[in-house]
Amino acid sequence: MSFNTIYLMLMSVRMAPRLPLIFLLMIHGVFSAGWGVNYSHSHICALKNSSVIMSCNYTYPTGYKIEKVFWTKNLGKGVESPDLSEDPEYSQRLQYLGDKQQNCTVRLNHVTQKDEHEYCFRFITNVTDGKWTGVPGMNLTVTDLQVESPERVTEGDSVRLTCNSSCTLTDRATFIWYRNSQPLTERRDRNNELLLQSVRREDAGRYSCALHGHTYISPAVHLNVT
Repeated sequence: MSFNTIYLMLMSVRMAPRLPLIFLLMIHGVFSAGWGVNYSHSHICALKNSSVIMSCNYTYPTGYKIEKVFWTKNLGKGVESPDLSEDPEYSQRLQYLGDKQQNCTVRLNHVTQKDEHEYCFRFITNVTDGKWTGVPGMNLTVTDLQVESPERVTEGDSVRLTCNSSCTLTDRATFIWYRNSQPLTERRDRNNELLLQSVRREDAGRYSCALHGHTYISPAVHLNVT
C-alpha cells in the first residue's frame, strides 16, 4: 500500500463526523431512559409521634413487569438495600399505599427521632438487572414542640408566647394552646404565636401547645404575672 493511499485513509477517518454523546452513552449502557422515581418532597419535617405520608411515583420501560416493590434507607454505596417492611422496627408501622404500576406512596406511623433518615423507593422487574433505586430519596426530620415565653410579666403587659419546632413543618399546621392542661378554644389558628393583651393575674399558669389532629403536646412553661 502506497504512502498516498495510507494518508488519504487517515484523513477520511479524521474528518468523519463525531458521534453524538448520547449515542456513545447508549453504546456503553449508561443511558437509563424510562427509569426513575419522582418524590413529592426532597425533605419532610414531621411532628413527633405523628404519621408521615411519603408520596412518589415511578417509571420503567414498556414491556417490563414489576415483581417487587419496597421502601428502604439509603445506607450508602456498596450496602445492600434493606426492605423496611421486614425490619422489626418498621414492619408494624409501615403501610405501603402504592401499587405495582406507578404509585409508590407509603405511610410511616408514630415517628420518633430514631426515624430520621433518607428513605428511598426500590423496585425490581422480571428482567435481569432490571432494578432501580430512587436515589437521592426523601429526608425525614422529626421535631417536637417547645413553648418560648418570658419568665415573668407585669399586669397590663402584652405577652407573646411562641410554639417552636426545630424545622418547618411540611404539612400546614393548626396550633392549639393550653393553659393548665385546659384548651384555649378561642385560640386555634395557623399562627404559632399566642398573644395575651393586658394580662391579668388570672392569666398566670402553665402554657403548652399542640397541633390540631395530633396527640403530642409540648412540655408546659409557667407564666408568672405580678
